[in-house]
Amino acid sequence: MATGLKLMRAIRVVEFGGPEVLKLQSGCGSTNSKRPSDVAGVTEAVGRNVSTFKKGDGVFTPSTISGGYAEYALAADHTVYPPPEKLDFKQEAAISIPYFTAYRALLHSARVKAGGSLRVHGASGGVGLAVCHTARAYGLKVLGTAG
Repeated sequence: MATGLKLMRAIRVVEFGGPEVLKLQSGCGSTNSKRPSDVAGVTEAVGRNVSTFKKGDGVFTPSTISGGYAEYALAADHTVYPPPEKLDFKQEAAISIPYFTAYRALLHSARVKAGGSLRVHGASGGVGLAVCHTARAYGLKVLGTAG
């Protein structure tokens, strides 16, 4: 992940169409715009006060400062995590939103306890499946439905 926005190059979509309308541009946008921000990759550089990661480390984050549709992404170190073993970049980038949502819903909002039961409607979707996995890992009996 890059340390400066000057390094950013992004694909910009300005019209409907297939891959032929995608244009690689430099210096895109501001850091205040809303863009998908869950990414995975290899650390390119770190800030001087960052000690958790170093250049070359594999990482993923659910929250970038610069957005995720880019060659480089900028993220605060407290939002960056080492990837789980045996996952590729696509899986790492996709894991954070559903699994962090499931974790927060189960443990922070619902405050589930081991030994309890849980019904998950929509268990076949991304977040539903993550809820099932997380609940089982925390010792809950899970009944999932899908329709």
